[in-house]
Amino acid sequence: MSQSMAGRSTAGRSLEGMAPVSGPAATHPLVTDAAQHHRVDVDLGDRTYPVHIGPGVRALLPELVAATGASRAVVVSARPAGVLPPLGVDTLWLAARDGEEDKTLATVAELCERFAEFGLTRSDVVISCGGGTTTDTVGLAAALYHRGTPVIHLPTSLLAQVDASIGGKTGVNLPEGKNLVGTYWQPRAVLCDTEFLATLPERERINGCGELARCHFIGAPGLGSLPPAEQIARSVGLKASVVSRDERDQGLRHILNYGHTLGHALERATAYALRHGEAVAVGTVFAGRLAGALGRIPESRVAEHQEVVASFGLPTALPADVDHDALIGYMLRDKKAEGHGLTFVLDGPDGPELVADVPEAVVRRQLAAMARSADPLGAEAPRPAAPVPGATG
Repeated sequence: MSQSMAGRSTAGRSLEGMAPVSGPAATHPLVTDAAQHHRVDVDLGDRTYPVHIGPGVRALLPELVAATGASRAVVVSARPAGVLPPLGVDTLWLAARDGEEDKTLATVAELCERFAEFGLTRSDVVISCGGGTTTDTVGLAAALYHRGTPVIHLPTSLLAQVDASIGGKTGVNLPEGKNLVGTYWQPRAVLCDTEFLATLPERERINGCGELARCHFIGAPGLGSLPPAEQIARSVGLKASVVSRDERDQGLRHILNYGHTLGHALERATAYALRHGEAVAVGTVFAGRLAGALGRIPESRVAEHQEVVASFGLPTALPADVDHDALIGYMLRDKKAEGHGLTFVLDGPDGPELVADVPEAVVRRQLAAMARSADPLGAEAPRPAAPVPGATG
């Protein structure tokens, strides 16, 4: 379903003031104004772009569209028409649906066909508005259409705001595995409007915490005690710092995949009944256990993995009926493996790093030792109340 609209530009909000981001993200400014808006820049030379975080930052969209010089825009949105301000250019609205079932090459082809029918050129702009699957899919469509068309992301889920919309990775799934087809295509800007988060179902809010929990072990500890907008800003700051030094996964950026080797396998093995953040949470607990089994970290650090994940109300146990052979198969096809057997990002004396050729026997023993849950989510941890992200987030 689509809807064509025209609109006029509206004034955006200026963001002023500066404060540092702690940890590895300290090299990137966290800009804050009196309304508790934050800005983190992803420093990529002449492709540097801002990430604006806070209530109402979608109001900046018209001026960002104008800055691209576009005369037309396509908005691909999993949110209803009317949630965004008029853009000041001829606009085509395409309805999207968040979810792994639509994260396919067929969806990308359909989007590109609609772009062409509308007359979109490489001088125009594509805008995504939705969760992580929407930003991944629309980002890939924008990257492929005319060999690269500008894109702006408006992530509306916590998972997408803290991670998926940042860093330029795009991708879709194949039956053989998750995110096996994709490319790198950096957005012109990202707008993380925390007002969108107030309407999230509880399960989706906690799903987003999976990426926050793994931040504890890659350079941003203690996020659980912060207000939502600050959690997002610090997670984005960490990722911006990493991406600016390693845009294309040649080394350092691998640490962002902490917990993801088993996490992606669990998503596929459960036919996505386990959502991404939930699966990464279980994968993070497993990464701690595996690092301990390999003698890389002490038992206290292994226990810390369990404690941190549980503190967010995330699942820590494997689904009871998950097949270990299937998990091993999916993990062997993980993109990080590159022909080097089972490969994980693991904690160690020098911090997290990519570890290749982990013995399959050790992986199987640790899978067998993991707690299991009859709950299809493996969700045995308590689900504590959390502040609702909203106008004062």
